[in-house]
Amino acid sequence: MSADVPVLSKLHNRIPNPWPLARTGHRWLQRARRHSVRVDDHRIVWLERGRRQSHKPSVVLLHGLAAMKENWSAWLPLFPSDQHVLAVDIPGFGESDYRVGASYRYRDQADRLTQWLGAAGLGQVHLVGSSMGAAIATVMARKIGDRAASLTVMNSAGIPAHDTVDLNRPPAFDRSVLVPVDWQGVYRMFNTVGNGKPTATGLAMTGLLGTDLLRRAGQNRHVFADMVADPYAPINALDNDTAPLLVIWGEKDRITPPGCVAFYRSKTPHAEVHVMRGIGHLPMLENPRRSYRILQAFIRRHGG
Repeated sequence: MSADVPVLSKLHNRIPNPWPLARTGHRWLQRARRHSVRVDDHRIVWLERGRRQSHKPSVVLLHGLAAMKENWSAWLPLFPSDQHVLAVDIPGFGESDYRVGASYRYRDQADRLTQWLGAAGLGQVHLVGSSMGAAIATVMARKIGDRAASLTVMNSAGIPAHDTVDLNRPPAFDRSVLVPVDWQGVYRMFNTVGNGKPTATGLAMTGLLGTDLLRRAGQNRHVFADMVADPYAPINALDNDTAPLLVIWGEKDRITPPGCVAFYRSKTPHAEVHVMRGIGHLPMLENPRRSYRILQAFIRRHGG
């Protein structure tokens, strides 16, 4: 645990954590199968819907920082039963293992998840990532080559916000919003990470996930520090040879500014770009049906 992480008060540890029970209920409601496998000394856990088909790539969903596979809960029921979909807890998050001495830089996470693709018996895949997960998916797409049928990024981390950004210097972040260590921070996270306005969903998530999130404050800061140590790894994985690329971005994002879209338009002119009006950092939660329709139309054009 980082030395600058405040010791959580005893109150946080005494409050019952409702999330593990809610997570189990969520899995049953989603009619999803839970699996796990060990990769690089990490147990990796994922949810699966549908059955793998040799003639169709599977869809792999990668969540963002301080999140988990259940971030895709609004999307999962929308996929048809004959489409093979996997939502994975990235190592260090959710039910997957965290190791104090491990590295969680984008490239290391991409290595682990590339190994996981093989361990899970996956062939060709459509990689879909949100924020941190989008950055990892971008590095993975470069690593696996033709096995990436397509790459979809939503409000990706690791992308410069404008063309004057010094790529040799780490970007400035408000870490208290991304990795909260008290209840005030938890409230800010769930009510500003979208479009900046408090919502009923944000309040509900504060109560449901707050205790679990605070207990993970140390490991979340560790992962965040590793990300910032190699902040622009995804841009080195993008070029004209990148797999078919879909970019979905919320125009009101306060975490990864919509100016990042200009980078894709200049570096990967083949990318299909959708900027969603009125949406913040999490399109799959803020407007699940529209963002899902954009994804599915794109997948159908690229081997879906």
